[in-house]
Amino acid sequence: MTGAERDLFHILSNAERRVAQRLATVLDAAGCSVEQWRVLTLLEDGHGHPMTELAEFALLPAPTTTKLVDRMVADNLVYRRADPADRRRVLVYLAERGRHLHTRLSVPLRQLQSELLEQIGDTGEFTGKLARLAVVLDPAPATGREI
Repeated sequence: MTGAERDLFHILSNAERRVAQRLATVLDAAGCSVEQWRVLTLLEDGHGHPMTELAEFALLPAPTTTKLVDRMVADNLVYRRADPADRRRVLVYLAERGRHLHTRLSVPLRQLQSELLEQIGDTGEFTGKLARLAVVLDPAPATGREI
């Protein structure tokens, strides 16, 4: 194996790109983008979520998230309501149409995930390490740690 093949950054980027392509193939058939799927997935818990949380979960900048949510509102996938605890804040909720779309897409996406994990022989160790890597790389907690 050459140095380039062992480069963690390249391996992670390449894997992410290929997984996103597989994910997009399933989602495109339903007219749903990867970013819309992420929003639907977060909202699936039935709770309202603020735009900042949606942006973080969808891995998008705030202005892009606002435009995405605007389109999703227009498509009757989500709706906005004032936060009952703070009327200045807006929460986004999953509309019935969005819930149906999420339910319909969950089955093939769970199947795709199972196939990928089976192909790499993951018993939880791989996904656990990736989750730990995400925590280690999270810039939010200013602990002074370096990579």
